[in-house]
Amino acid sequence: MRPVRIAFLIAALGAVQAHAGVFDDEEARRQVSDLRIKTEARFDQQAKAQLDLASQIQRQVEEIARLRGQIETLNYELETAKKRQQDFYLDLDTRLRKFESPAAGNAAVDPAAGTNAKPAGDPAKESQDYEAALNQFKAGKYKEAAAGFGAFVQKYPDSSLAPNAQYWLGNAWYAQRDCKRAIEAQSLVTTKYAESAKAPDAWLAISTCQQEMGNPTGAKRSLETVIAKYPSAPAADTARERLKKK
Repeated sequence: MRPVRIAFLIAALGAVQAHAGVFDDEEARRQVSDLRIKTEARFDQQAKAQLDLASQIQRQVEEIARLRGQIETLNYELETAKKRQQDFYLDLDTRLRKFESPAAGNAAVDPAAGTNAKPAGDPAKESQDYEAALNQFKAGKYKEAAAGFGAFVQKYPDSSLAPNAQYWLGNAWYAQRDCKRAIEAQSLVTTKYAESAKAPDAWLAISTCQQEMGNPTGAKRSLETVIAKYPSAPAADTARERLKKK
């Protein structure tokens, strides 16, 4: 009987081991399947996140391109507006000078003193020098124009064209992107030639430079000065429009 029992025990042990082996294989397969499902889920999430990120980047690229296009358009419109304004002032300058009456004679009489005052300059030479500098400006030769206008105001400080020359001197510096010198030149128009027709425009030019130099407070104050001092001047209307946009 003992051998039979031993054989039975061995068979039973083998069956248990076989069942355990089958169970272990199924459990391993289940775990592998679960791991694969989890891995695929994580992969899907990562893939979706990458697609979302790529989509966001693409939208940002498109937005940047759109904004760059708008900036280029605005820059073009700004430069066009500046060119139109410059051409307008040049044309106006030419038209106004046609109505100016140059001083006549070689000397001016001082009624109070009854004696001859300082001899008048040569109007033809003044006009020639002024026109030469203005032509340089029209041709886009701003460095040469600045030199020409600077020499003019030094040589003819009392000329009727001096305020205009000083004003265009400031514009010549501004055209060279030198706002500091532009403001210095235009400030002389607003002080030494404060009663001239160019003074209101000089204040506008100063305001433009102040804005570009990062001084919006100064730019606003200059616009307010134009309105306060020259309320009926065309420059005052421009100042009011600019203040509305601030």
